[in-house]
Amino acid sequence: MQVSRRRRVEKDQSGLLGNRIRRVPLVTAGITALAVTAAGTAYASTHTFGTSQVGQVTDKGQVVSSDQYIAPYGDRMVINDGKIMSSTVSPDHAFMAASVTDGDAALVIVDLKSSKVVQRIGTNAADELKISGNDVGQEGPVYSPDGKSLWLGRAGGYTKFTVNADGTLSNPQNITIAKSGTKQALSAAAVFSADGSTVYAAVNGQNRVVALDAATGAIKQSWTTGTAPRGMVQVGDKLYVSNEGGRPAKDGETTMNSYGTQVPANGDTGASTTGTVSVIDLSDSAAAVGSIDVGLHPTAVYAKNGVVFVTNTADSTVSVIDAKQDKVVQTITTQPWAEASVGYDPNAVTLTDDGRLLVTLGRANAVAVYKFTSAQEPVAYVGMLPTDYYPAEVATVGNKVVVSNTRGIDARRKSSKHGTHDTTSSLTSFDLPSDDVIKSQTPKVFQHNGWTTDSVKRADNNGQVQPVAVPARLGEPSTIKHVFMIVKENRTYDQVFGDMPQGNGDSSLTTFGKNVTPNQHALAEQFGLYDNTYDIGTNSAEGHSWLTQADDPEYTESSAGEYTRSYDTEDDVLGHQKSGFIWTGAKAAGKSVKDFGEFQSAETKPAGSSWQNLYCDTKNMQATGAQTAYPIKVGSAIPSLNDVSVQGFPKFDTSVPDIYKEQIWEQDFEKNGPANLNMFWLSNDHTGGPANSAAQVADNDLAVGRMVDKISHSKYWKDSAIFVLEDDSQAGSDHIDGHRAPIQIISPYAQHGTVDNHYYSQITMVRTIEQILGIDPMNQMDSAATPMASAFTNNPDYTPFTAVPNRTSLTLGVSPAPSCGTDTPATADPAAAPVPTGKVPASEQTVAAKWDNWKSKQRLTGSNAVPDYANPEQMNRFTWYEAHDWAKPYPGDTKIYAPDEVPGAYIPSSENDG
Repeated sequence: MQVSRRRRVEKDQSGLLGNRIRRVPLVTAGITALAVTAAGTAYASTHTFGTSQVGQVTDKGQVVSSDQYIAPYGDRMVINDGKIMSSTVSPDHAFMAASVTDGDAALVIVDLKSSKVVQRIGTNAADELKISGNDVGQEGPVYSPDGKSLWLGRAGGYTKFTVNADGTLSNPQNITIAKSGTKQALSAAAVFSADGSTVYAAVNGQNRVVALDAATGAIKQSWTTGTAPRGMVQVGDKLYVSNEGGRPAKDGETTMNSYGTQVPANGDTGASTTGTVSVIDLSDSAAAVGSIDVGLHPTAVYAKNGVVFVTNTADSTVSVIDAKQDKVVQTITTQPWAEASVGYDPNAVTLTDDGRLLVTLGRANAVAVYKFTSAQEPVAYVGMLPTDYYPAEVATVGNKVVVSNTRGIDARRKSSKHGTHDTTSSLTSFDLPSDDVIKSQTPKVFQHNGWTTDSVKRADNNGQVQPVAVPARLGEPSTIKHVFMIVKENRTYDQVFGDMPQGNGDSSLTTFGKNVTPNQHALAEQFGLYDNTYDIGTNSAEGHSWLTQADDPEYTESSAGEYTRSYDTEDDVLGHQKSGFIWTGAKAAGKSVKDFGEFQSAETKPAGSSWQNLYCDTKNMQATGAQTAYPIKVGSAIPSLNDVSVQGFPKFDTSVPDIYKEQIWEQDFEKNGPANLNMFWLSNDHTGGPANSAAQVADNDLAVGRMVDKISHSKYWKDSAIFVLEDDSQAGSDHIDGHRAPIQIISPYAQHGTVDNHYYSQITMVRTIEQILGIDPMNQMDSAATPMASAFTNNPDYTPFTAVPNRTSLTLGVSPAPSCGTDTPATADPAAAPVPTGKVPASEQTVAAKWDNWKSKQRLTGSNAVPDYANPEQMNRFTWYEAHDWAKPYPGDTKIYAPDEVPGAYIPSSENDG
C-alpha cells in the first residue's frame, strides 16, 4: 500500500488519509438544474491527450486508459491490493472494510486515521488472516450494530469475522447458504436487525432475501424478491431491496436469461426493461412482498429520515421513495452533459446532515452534489467534484466525505513493466466544500471527460459536403463504405511489436516477434505503426463490452469479485445497456451488418471437428474451393445479433484454427460481398489450444494477413477500412502500461508508412467507426471521444497487401499430427528472434510436464472453452515458456517456474468456477 502524492502537498491536520492535494480554483461555468452547459467556454475534448501516455501526469491530471484524466478533489490513498468492489465504514468511523478483487486479497481493513491498510484477508501466503477463496460479492461487507462482528458476502454465503479491539478481524466462520438447484447464493447486501440478533441477507443468485440467525447462520425466514436482489436498507419495520433484473416475467413477454431466470427484455437489444425495489414488511407474518417500480438496473439503496434513495445505473437516474407511502415521489436525472443521456453510472448515494445529496457517477469519475430538502421538493443541482477512477461507494466519516474508487489510479503497481492485473484502488476524502467551490470544480470534471458542446451534432445537409475518410460531423459522407472490425485476444504492444525499432517498444518483453507475426509486422510497416493505443478492460468480459457497447456496464464492473452469475455477458441480460450495441446503431443508421463470431454465445460442432481435421479441411477448402466438411452452427441470445450472424463461423474457440475461420469468411465474401459493418472474433492469439502458443499466434497472424490480402485485392478495397484490435491486453507485460495494445488501421486512406504516437483508445476506435458509418454514439463515453481523423488521409494509396507466409509452424505441439501432415513454414528472417521449435530441453521436461497437467484443467479448448479461465500469472508464463522453447525465464523471474511456484498464482482468474 502506498499513499500517492500529486502536485504540492500539505499536511492534513485531521490525519485522515494522509496528504492533501492542493486544489487550484477554476472558472465557474454556467449551470442549469440538471445539466451543465458551458456557454462560450471551449472545453477540451479527448484529442487534447496529444501524445500523452497512460500513467503520465499532465496539467489536466493523470491519463488513464478510458479516454479520461483523473485528478481527484481532496486527499488520495492508493490501495495496491486490487480493485475495490464494495466498502463500509465501521460504526465508530475508525476503520473501513473494503472487499477487493484481482489482487492479493479478498478483504482489506483500512485505518482511516493513519491512512494505512492494517490487515489483508484472503488466500495469499502473505495475508495476515486466511480464508478459503478470494471471491467476494457485488455489495459490501457489513458491521454489526455494536461493531463486534463483520459479515462478508461470498459466492456460497457469507464469511463472519470477529472484530478485534484494534479494528482487525479474526475467527473467520463460513455461513453457507445452500444451492437452490444449481444456483449458488451469490450473496449481496446484508443488514443487521437493530438488536444485532438477525442478519437480513440478499441472496442474489436465488432471487430472495433470507433472515439468518446472527449467532448460528441458520435461515429463519425467506422472502421471494425480484430478479438479482442486490442493495438493501431497513427503514422501521421494512426492508427495501433493489432488484437489478427487475420484476418477474409475465406470460407472453419477451425475455432473456440471467443465471437461469428469464428476465423481461428488449426484443432487439436483449437489455432488461424493468427495475424494481422489493418492500418486505418484517412485521407481516404472511411474508408478503411489495414492489415499487424504479429505473433500470437499480443498485445502491440508501435511507435517511424516512426517505429511500435508489441509484438506477443504466438509466442514469436516482429514484426517491417516500417510505410512508412506498411510492417514488421524485426521480433525479444524473445527466451532467447535454450531449448524452446515459453512461454515467450513478452507483452510490449518501445524504449529509446539512442536506447535501451526494451521488457517485462511476463512469464519469465524479461525485454529483445536490441540495435536498424533502422527498417531495425537487433537488437543486449544485455541481460535481472529481474523483479517482470509477468511484463506487460514498460515505460520511465525521465531517469528511470518503469515496471508494474501484480502479484507483489504474493498473500502475509496477515501475519497470506493467500488466492489466497490476490493479489498484483508492480512497479519496475531503471536507464537503461550499457551493462556490463545487461549482468551480465542475468544469474540471468536464475537462477530464472530454465533454464539449456539439460533440455529436449531426450534419445539416449531406449533399453539400465532399466525402472524406472521417467526416467532421455525424451523417456527413465518408469515402469509406465498408468497415471490418477484427477482434483478437489479450496481447500487449510490447508482446508483439516490442521488437520494431521504429516504435516505442521493449524487445525484452516481446513474446511473438517478427518470425511469429510476420503479417502484423508487414502490415505495420505498410499501413502505419500505432504505439500509443490502449485497451480499457482488464479481461474479456470487459473488453468485448467496450468494443460493442463503448462501455463496460456497471453490472460487469461490479461482478468482477466472483464472476459466478456470468462472465461473458453475451447471453446475460444484465450485461446489456439499454442504448444498444454498435450493430444495432448501424442498423438504425440504415447500414448492413454481418457478424462472424463476435459476441456470440452458442456453438454446435459436428462429429469429427477436431483441430486436426479442421486444419486439413482448411487446406482442402483453400486448394479446391470446396465447402467445409464440418459446418459449425452458431447462435446468439441477442435477437438483433442473431439476425446478422453468419453461420459456420465459430465463436471463441481455440480448438478451431483461425485459418479455418478465415476460409469460412472468404467463401461468404466471394459469394455475397461485405456488409457496411463486418465484425469478427479471431481468438487464437489467446493461446491455450491444441497447438503450441507460438503456433496459435502464428495461425492468427496468417488468418489476418490472408483476410487483408483478400480484401485489398477485391473491388471493395477502394472504399474499405480494416480495424485490427485486441479485446484486452491482459496476457503479458508492457513497459509503458499494461493496457497498451497492438492495433492496426488498414485502408487506402490509412497514413501509410508512419509511426503514430497519438493517444488513442478502444473508445476512439469505436467512435471512428461510428463517424465513418453515421452511427449515433451509444453513451457519454463514445459521445465524448474524438474520432481518429489524424490516422487517416484523404489522398488514398490503393496499393494492396500480399499476405506473408507463416514462418512458425502452425502444428507445433499438436498431437496426434493431422492426417494431412504437419505444417512446413517458410524461411525465417535471420535478423529477427529465432523461430520457436516447440522442443523442450531435457533439463525442463519435468517442469513442462507439470504445465501440461495444469493446462488440461483450464477449460481452454473444446465446447466448454472459456476465455480467461486460467490464472493470469500462470497463463502468461506458460505462453512465454512455449514461445521461447522453455529456454528463457519470464521477464522479471530468475528461473522457469512450475505452475504452483508462480508468484501471484493465488490471484483468481477472471472466471474460475470449476
